[in-house]
Amino acid sequence: MCICARICVTGCICFNSTRGSKQSMSQKKRQDFHLDLWFCLTLQNWILDFGRPIVMILLPLEWFPLNKPSAGDYFHMAYNVITPFLMLRLIERSPRALPRSAVYLCIITFVMGASIHLVGDSINHRLILSGYKLHLSVRENPIMRDLKPASLIDSFELLYYYDEHLGHLMWYIPFFITLFIYFTGCFTQPTAQKIPVTGQLLLAPSALYYWYLVTEGQITELFLLTFFAMVALVIYQRHNGLSPDSNGLFLFHSFSVTVLLVTLWVVYLWNDPVLRNKYPGFVYVPEPWSFYMLHIMKEH
Repeated sequence: MCICARICVTGCICFNSTRGSKQSMSQKKRQDFHLDLWFCLTLQNWILDFGRPIVMILLPLEWFPLNKPSAGDYFHMAYNVITPFLMLRLIERSPRALPRSAVYLCIITFVMGASIHLVGDSINHRLILSGYKLHLSVRENPIMRDLKPASLIDSFELLYYYDEHLGHLMWYIPFFITLFIYFTGCFTQPTAQKIPVTGQLLLAPSALYYWYLVTEGQITELFLLTFFAMVALVIYQRHNGLSPDSNGLFLFHSFSVTVLLVTLWVVYLWNDPVLRNKYPGFVYVPEPWSFYMLHIMKEH
């Protein structure tokens, strides 16, 4: 074999070896526990979503006039950008090919719903500063009874609908669908799969945030539907000889603890007459901020 031919063969072997090595490393990265993404999701959820109303309460009102966006609004804007980006990165890490068109549609709807909620929640916060009571319905609020003309109450009820119903549905339905789509790709051969210690440390804050999301977002039925779908998928895949990998276990265990926390929350407030009146119906899950304004804020 001539020298040129030997060089070509050697080069091809090295190229194929390098490409195979990169593919192997990429595949291994997809199968490993995604500590960076889970940590970033949990941290930004706590800061940008849960911390949003808190920062609006703590910062002086003079810094953010009522006719300008508040600090919480800027937190919400950052959440609307960072969360879908992290979820897309999570989908990219899936060891299995997932329906990208469905994922993209969910993310687009998610951003639209969260943006609708941003506007409604921003105005709602300003109503609270004017005396609006979260534990009462729109028409039962004292500041609404004196509005002239009375038809303005209909406009505030429409705002409440956009904020608490349409915005939440367009925000949370695609959010949980995307997580479920990701979960469907987290199954592998039944080896000794377990959550690493770093993941176990994230379980409690992750589950506690989902508890807040479910209760404050009033999406108990949607969450339970997603959880039961995950349970059914686990049973089906185990019948086929597959089990969740470390990422799938982390998501499944986070949801399992959330179910327990929501149950304890409902039991604790089961006999509260005021909250019972605010949240009628078969599914009774009070919002934490309504509880705060009714019981904790009054005491201070």
